[in-house]
Amino acid sequence: MARVPYVDATDVPDDHEALLESSLQNRPLNVYRSIGNNPAVLAGMRSFLRSLWDDSGLSDRERELVILATAAEIGSRYEWHQHVTIARDVGIEDAVIAAIGAGGAGGAGDPAGLDADERTLIGYVRAVVREEVDAVAHAAIAASYDEAAIVGIAALAQGYVALGGLIRAFDLELEPGRTFHGWDPR
Repeated sequence: MARVPYVDATDVPDDHEALLESSLQNRPLNVYRSIGNNPAVLAGMRSFLRSLWDDSGLSDRERELVILATAAEIGSRYEWHQHVTIARDVGIEDAVIAAIGAGGAGGAGDPAGLDADERTLIGYVRAVVREEVDAVAHAAIAASYDEAAIVGIAALAQGYVALGGLIRAFDLELEPGRTFHGWDPR
């Protein structure tokens, strides 16, 4: 059971009700319902995460590769589960998703089916999450992405590290009726 209650729309100010729902899934998510115990923080987190999604300079596919690599690296089953569905919706194949899942938490998964730039992206995200970005990792990502996108990549990864920390702190479970996709969703 979660360590903080899941709030409902009636528990938050009217202008915060919509923040409890995923705009992609059109339903409330436990992550937002837990953060909703502090509506101002929920509003700030949703705004921050929306900016990372919209302003990172990445395509939808690249964005989801970053989020999946981050979720796998930190072992966030909740975020992984949510983003497997989103990744599929943007055309990421299950074999790629499975390889990223195998590479999490220090694993060596090297996703076949990705081009060289996407493999570099995954490697860079892992280095960002592990706080191991060195000159070699930076030079590799800089060969494929401009400075604005590099900032977007690192901020997106670290934003999801922070969200994963909240998910762990609150011991969130998947929404009722949902079963974990697994690190290999095939």
